[in-house]
Amino acid sequence: MTSTDPLRIALVVGSTRPGRRAGLVAEWVQSFADARPDTGQAATFTVLDLADFDLPLLDEPEPAAIGSYRNAHTRRWAAAVAQFDGFVFVTPEYNHSFPAALKNAIDYLYAEWNDKAAAFVSYGLTGGTRAVEQLRLVLAEVQVACVRSQVAMTLSADFVIEDIRTPGTCAPGDHHGPIADRMLGELLAWAGALRSLRQPERVDAR
Repeated sequence: MTSTDPLRIALVVGSTRPGRRAGLVAEWVQSFADARPDTGQAATFTVLDLADFDLPLLDEPEPAAIGSYRNAHTRRWAAAVAQFDGFVFVTPEYNHSFPAALKNAIDYLYAEWNDKAAAFVSYGLTGGTRAVEQLRLVLAEVQVACVRSQVAMTLSADFVIEDIRTPGTCAPGDHHGPIADRMLGELLAWAGALRSLRQPERVDAR
């Protein structure tokens, strides 16, 4: 991989609950990102769904920072995360925080997160902002740089839900567009800069 290759961004679906809305929100983010005008920084956006990995509660006998993963499910998750330069975490707010499944997935790894960038799209009764406040602190510990701008969707204004027991439809208000555009711009700028930190250019010393 070189500095001219497109940045690889994962849209992390941060809930595994049956009937979740996170997948709907991730689809909106991907469609928005794919339709975004060329800004000079090429990038690909791929959905990374925690539900596809079926991670049990952290069961590695050694700390993640050592990087000696013994379980097949850990190695599979590590390989998936390692290939990306940055992340958009799509998270609901559950009881004033982000889902336990997302915390568990973060805790499994260390080096695979290091020196990468993250942005956030949250949703909930009050937009999910409290979940993201805590998520920022957790990601700082695994050396992820979090951008400032955040899309925060409310269930009452940004979804069409006829029955609260069903996911409904994600229908973000128009005001989220400029925020999402700014957020993605910040994310790609940071992801590009941090890629060079992870893979410094070789200098010819002759």
